[in-house]
Amino acid sequence: MAFVSPVAEADAVDKAVQAYSRIKEVLGVEEVPEIFQYMANVPTFVHDFFMNFRKFVLSAGKLDEKTKLLIAVAVAGQAGCQAWISYLKEFAEGKSTTQQELTDALAVGSTNSMYNVLFKFRDISGSEIFEGMPVGLRAHTFQGTSLDEQTVELINLALSDINACKPCTSAHVAKARQLDVSDEAIYEAIQCAATMISGTQFLRSIGVA
Repeated sequence: MAFVSPVAEADAVDKAVQAYSRIKEVLGVEEVPEIFQYMANVPTFVHDFFMNFRKFVLSAGKLDEKTKLLIAVAVAGQAGCQAWISYLKEFAEGKSTTQQELTDALAVGSTNSMYNVLFKFRDISGSEIFEGMPVGLRAHTFQGTSLDEQTVELINLALSDINACKPCTSAHVAKARQLDVSDEAIYEAIQCAATMISGTQFLRSIGVA
């Protein structure tokens, strides 16, 4: 059972009222999706979150909306938040992002997390002996999906940051630059990931995952 109940539009107060209006306007819906109604139990939170979500996930900047959606779903997968994965899948139906691409993003993110575990261990083990040992982990998924190389790198970069894997994060920053991804675009990927961590963390903390 969820810690709190969704807040109906008629019961919204303070900044949640403004947030609900913006949500319907930006998303082009007549009813506020339930995923945001849970957040409205804290009016300032739903307001802040949706403003960030609109700017860093839904709006094109140095990165296009499709790339941001793929990063967003990979973050939701990393967080184990089925509510957000389901919402993003439904949202993508009206965009240029397919279910296969979303699934590929989840697979890339999962493969990246595997690498994060190993390389983070090397970094924090306190022993250099492991540096000379082979990685030994298969990762053809990075080249074997429908996603382009830049998108794969940005997913890897965002999740490596979330997983606090310093060597992986540094390596993916360098690789993204080699692929002509600007520093501003790299930063947008992190802003997108940071926004989604906020959304997934709240839903998971109230038992809606």
